[in-house]
Amino acid sequence: MTHRDNSRRGRPAIEWPTIALIFACYGSWLATGILLWPEWPVPALFLLAVLIALQSSLMHECLHGHPTRNALVNEALVGLPIGLVYPYRRFKALHLRHHADERLTDPFEDPESYYKALWQYEELPAAIKLLLKINNTMVGRFVLGPLIMNVAFFASEAKLIAAGDRAVRKAWLLHAAGLAVVLPVIAYGFQMPLWLYVLVPAWLGQSLISVRTFAEHQWSERPDGRTIIVERSPLALLFLNNNLHLVHHKLPTVAWYKLPQLYREKREEWLSMNGGYAYPNYFALLKAFAFRAKEPVPHPVLHREPHPARAFRPRARGRSLTGAGTVPVPAEPPKE
Repeated sequence: MTHRDNSRRGRPAIEWPTIALIFACYGSWLATGILLWPEWPVPALFLLAVLIALQSSLMHECLHGHPTRNALVNEALVGLPIGLVYPYRRFKALHLRHHADERLTDPFEDPESYYKALWQYEELPAAIKLLLKINNTMVGRFVLGPLIMNVAFFASEAKLIAAGDRAVRKAWLLHAAGLAVVLPVIAYGFQMPLWLYVLVPAWLGQSLISVRTFAEHQWSERPDGRTIIVERSPLALLFLNNNLHLVHHKLPTVAWYKLPQLYREKREEWLSMNGGYAYPNYFALLKAFAFRAKEPVPHPVLHREPHPARAFRPRARGRSLTGAGTVPVPAEPPKE
């Protein structure tokens, strides 16, 4: 029996801690904008950034099948895009592809890889190479990461829409419908300039998430050695315990509030599993890599020479977004 099979046994129909946190997140977002912003604008901006980061973590939880067994309900619960940038359905499609652990860090087949193919990297202008190198430092990722990531994401999405991808277009149309609710609330309910919301809470919210994503994965010959464990962090709640990232990757259907106990019960096994790719906290990462690139920009092993990327289709299938029928979900790819 696999980890995933075990993790589904005894799972409640509704995970109330996650439901409560979702309502607390959106309720606090409204209260901060309406009540705190007029009187205490600076604290309000920073609190909004924290809530945007939390909503991003909740989106991640919902796309993994929480807190209910109905995918449409889960989508509706986090559907209002207070972070402005990422359509839920695009986040879901890309992130589930990322969970094929055999393809982690692959510049072509892992949508969340920060590595570039060497031959692509060599063709980049010197200024872009410098930006990408800076982006591989922790401070650089925090400050510039949202801009670099968003420009690349929007460009990629525009190409897919221009090529006629209906699923991508629908995802963005649904996102636009959500923005049609969120933007008037910001402009008229909060009475906050939209440009300020974009430049401070939205940007800073992504920066806070980048603290977690900065070192989540590295290249290793062993797939389990590619995923980090950060053992303790005051940001654990904000990240919904995804600082224990290997545990999440091995048990992606387990609710966020169960991950710490699962880690504590078999700590030595988890550390052995990923070859000791672990840090005691995020401060240790900051101390080591504040201004020093943790990883090279070109992938150290894969795609060193130009060649067509091999398509990968997962074999496993799971519930569709509507809860009926089946759709591909991550699984181990065929061996080379």
